[in-house]
Amino acid sequence: MALTQDRLVRWQNGEKWGTPPFSDAEMDSRQAKIRAYMAENDLDAVLFNSIQNIGYFSGFIYCSFGRRYGFLMTQDQATTISAGIDGGQPWRRTHGDNIIYTDWRKDNFFYAIQQLLPKGAKRVGIEFDFVNLDLKAQLEAALPGVELVDVGTATMWMRTIKSAEEIVLIKQGAATADIGGAAVAEAIAPGVPEQEVALHSTQAMVRHIASLYPNTELMDTWTWFQSGINTDGAHNPVTNRKMAEGDILSLNCFPMIFGYYTALERTLFCRSVDDASLRLWEINVEVHEAGLKLIKPGAKCSDIAKELNEIYAKHDLLQYRSFGYGHSFGVLSHYYGREAGLELREDIDTIIEPNMVVSMEPMIMLPEDKPGAGGYREHDILVVTEDGAENITGFPYGPEHNVVG
Repeated sequence: MALTQDRLVRWQNGEKWGTPPFSDAEMDSRQAKIRAYMAENDLDAVLFNSIQNIGYFSGFIYCSFGRRYGFLMTQDQATTISAGIDGGQPWRRTHGDNIIYTDWRKDNFFYAIQQLLPKGAKRVGIEFDFVNLDLKAQLEAALPGVELVDVGTATMWMRTIKSAEEIVLIKQGAATADIGGAAVAEAIAPGVPEQEVALHSTQAMVRHIASLYPNTELMDTWTWFQSGINTDGAHNPVTNRKMAEGDILSLNCFPMIFGYYTALERTLFCRSVDDASLRLWEINVEVHEAGLKLIKPGAKCSDIAKELNEIYAKHDLLQYRSFGYGHSFGVLSHYYGREAGLELREDIDTIIEPNMVVSMEPMIMLPEDKPGAGGYREHDILVVTEDGAENITGFPYGPEHNVVG
């Protein structure tokens, strides 16, 4: 008996779970956009490899662990390509078909692509912003004579305009972040280490997400809670540093629902705030409130950044600004996805449109040799409407609310 496996298998184990909270009509609409783009650009197929595009167009959020994943679309087929280690879960989550490649030959992933492509395919879309040189070389070897064409930029722009169903989900995420923020405030006290505050917040958010959706994937929700010098970076990891009275604190709650990231970020102080810190905090709130008013249809991202720069400059603080003023939301996480064309920065000239979702999150960082040292940041999420923007963040900001513990 030959001790071999089939190169490809189908494990349609259990029943389709669909892609809650998204309807079949929602997923059909997303895939229709790709098929229309394929027809307009003479593409025989599109192969997605990124978590964000596979998640957005198929409903399946993969965990790579060093393996390759794909979602191959033609005009009449839509198939995720997954590794055997995931069993039938990719099929249950995919809006479309699924095929599994086995581990016993290194090129089985590429063999799956070869089998799914239409005969005589000449032009195939891939994501230039995700495919590295190694994968590109392997695709070229597996598909001789096929021209690989970028679809990464085009799909990014598709994702920046949110559907009604996406906006409902994003609002649920923002409400969940507010719950995480309340849990952070509840746990703050002198002597409490950062990780205990973060754990309390994350548990509250995960339990809330579990109560909202059946068969939900409870993965990747997290909290960064920083204190003292650890507030100088927006993405500084949680440590076991213990808070002391008068410490500047930074709350960062990130619920993840079906691959969609939402966020709540706030400056706080433990029990008391000194005068130098209070001045800096109030200036950052001034910038934040000005920015909230600027987000509306027709506004240009770069113009928003430049106008807010003037407020910092007036207070001689512009040199302490550490990043842009906001970004798009959607299928996004700390390790995948980025709608880079919709960021509130001086070098982004995108015009804001209805149904975009963006943050306003000004931050300054004063080094430890300066009065009021630390990082100050506020963060709200806004859904752009036909004539303005709806702020969907409810947790309060500013000194009158967030001197706690």
